Amino acid sequence: MELKDKKVLITGGSAGIGKALIKELLTHGVKDFAVIGRSQDKLNALKDEFKDADFILVSADISRLEAIERLVKEVSKTWDHIDLLINNAGVVSADPLQDMTDEDLVNQININLTGLILLTKKALPLLLKSEDAGLMNMSSGLGYIAKPFYSVYAATKAGVRHFSEAMRRELIFENIHVMTIYPTATDTDMMTSARVDRMDSPELVAQKSIEGLLNKEINVILGGEQRIKDIATNFNHPLEIDKSVRENYEAYKERTKEHRAM
Repeated sequence: MELKDKKVLITGGSAGIGKALIKELLTHGVKDFAVIGRSQDKLNALKDEFKDADFILVSADISRLEAIERLVKEVSKTWDHIDLLINNAGVVSADPLQDMTDEDLVNQININLTGLILLTKKALPLLLKSEDAGLMNMSSGLGYIAKPFYSVYAATKAGVRHFSEAMRRELIFENIHVMTIYPTATDTDMMTSARVDRMDSPELVAQKSIEGLLNKEINVILGGEQRIKDIATNFNHPLEIDKSVRENYEAYKERTKEHRAM
């Protein structure tokens, strides 16, 4: 895929991995970005930080259908097509299921999965007008290997994985390359309240994601060879992962007990 002069729509693009993706795409000649985020101040700051880019900025909650429709309407006023849709927005609330608030449970599903699917549906007519389009969905390592206290988050990210797979096959005769990104713990605002020592940088995730896009990869899995091995173990011998969790259960509980970014 040639990225120069592509038109990119990205959710959650005002911070973290989303902002790093904008920075990385600029190095490949992308100038036109449509960005949706919940903080107008953070969105406005993008103009100051990336002066060579042209932005369509929409402050809205991706979990709300009316916000998605407003976003696509705003984009359609300026662009006649989209070349790349990056579904990056996400939230997390780590808790034992019985302790999680109903609001956090519903919002994780609505933002991480329902909003992603709805935006893809609403943006699809514009993507189909591109001669060479891409659909990039941000999942998580927990979308492959679910861990305790992340039951709802892991379910949404596994849903993203299967949605991508289904859409890749549904669009197999179209001009849209569908891919999924699986970051490990990444040093962003979303991880501030998690007790994790070693994390990837958002810049690394962005670099690997765009490399994967250019190489037409369908899955970009962060975490190195060990993560690949763990995924295979989880698929073929899931009780081995259960054993590891049992042995480290208290550490999981301690590490996740304050992890919330909603």
